[in-house]
Amino acid sequence: KFSKESQTEIKSMQEKENFRRDFIGNLAHELKTPLFTSQSYILTLVDGALKDEKVNLKYLKIAEKAIERLIFIVKDLDLITKLESEGLKLEKSKFNIISLINNVFEMLDLQASKKKITLALGSKNIKVNVNGDQEKIHQVLTNLIENSVKYGRESGTTEVSVENIVENKVIVRITDNGNGIQKVHLKRLFERFFRVENSGSRSTGGSGLGLAIVKHIIDAHKEKIYVESDYGVGSEFSFTLEKSN
Repeated sequence: KFSKESQTEIKSMQEKENFRRDFIGNLAHELKTPLFTSQSYILTLVDGALKDEKVNLKYLKIAEKAIERLIFIVKDLDLITKLESEGLKLEKSKFNIISLINNVFEMLDLQASKKKITLALGSKNIKVNVNGDQEKIHQVLTNLIENSVKYGRESGTTEVSVENIVENKVIVRITDNGNGIQKVHLKRLFERFFRVENSGSRSTGGSGLGLAIVKHIIDAHKEKIYVESDYGVGSEFSFTLEKSN
């Protein structure tokens, strides 16, 4: 009979092998679509469509978008590999989280306006100082707000608020009235390459690694991230940060 330690070790090895197999399969799937898309349109151009002014620019733009998606995936894959192998080195400082939110709003305003989505700040305060890595928290906010816009409803709302929860902590909430996520999917949202069925995530771009990177950044800050969703009504992502005096 195997000892409990041996059984545990075998189980751990099997889980790692399953994880490796799933990861490689998911990665191949993510890379395949943009690769084949760009290849097929470029080959069509090579075979004669390049001379047709009605289609050549259109095909080149489609190929360019597919290549952009590949770049997204490779960059995020490189980042998450570094996060998991080396850990995340934070450069903490005191900064105004409200200013950072407004900065992200300005950056995503055009994207939101295309879907007539309102970006709203739900906090009355104009200054809430927190401690953290400003660049990394900017990345967290960008990812969560951009996701809300990508998968949000036309003419919907994405609201970001900052609230005190205990003396030295605040919670940042990103709430929308989008399509929501079924409860069965919530536990897996922060897994690499996990996709909610029918979310249209591949057609809207991105790498499929954004939420996994967000989780790593929040974990590195020794903070918590939460997600709640009412399917058909909307979702709320929230994370905590240390409040600065």
